[in-house]
Amino acid sequence: MTISIHPAVDHGVQTTSVDGFSGGKLTCKCSSNPVVVSVSAQTAHNHVCGCSKCWKPADAIFSQVAVVARDKLSVEQNADKLSIVDESAAIQRHACRDCGVHMYGRIEDSNHPFYGLDFIHTELSSESGWSPPEFAAFVSSIIETGTPPDNMDAIRARLEELGLPPYDCLSPPLMDAIATHIYNQRKAGG
Repeated sequence: MTISIHPAVDHGVQTTSVDGFSGGKLTCKCSSNPVVVSVSAQTAHNHVCGCSKCWKPADAIFSQVAVVARDKLSVEQNADKLSIVDESAAIQRHACRDCGVHMYGRIEDSNHPFYGLDFIHTELSSESGWSPPEFAAFVSSIIETGTPPDNMDAIRARLEELGLPPYDCLSPPLMDAIATHIYNQRKAGG
């Protein structure tokens, strides 16, 4: 039996990234008056995420999320339907009140290492050419949402098979970026 990770990767990671790709539109799941977000750049650090905060499609145990510069994202239609899921979270996830889909996540704390980046779900776009997923983050966190711990070896093996190295944090380059940011803040303050 094949383990289902996320519909966008279950049949293999599609390397559809296109040179010169300049973004597209993300649309929520509402059948009428959907929220439409415009992204005018290619994404980076696309990955599947096991955290309990990210939006996941039905029956997926991971979300798929990427980042884009916040100045490359704008809400084009039905912004009035968006609300922040958890105002105390570092990532302010803006979701459609009607269908529940997270349209983008924004960090408002200018001291956060990822300030200036918005988190998006490229699966909400009909355009192809987005950067493909590169790794799996917060893999152990799926236990918090009900995945039996006994399934973890098989899930990690499936992620490896898909070419998505599993981490229980972010990928090493992103963890290095966080540590560098913290170091530079401390250095500047002392």
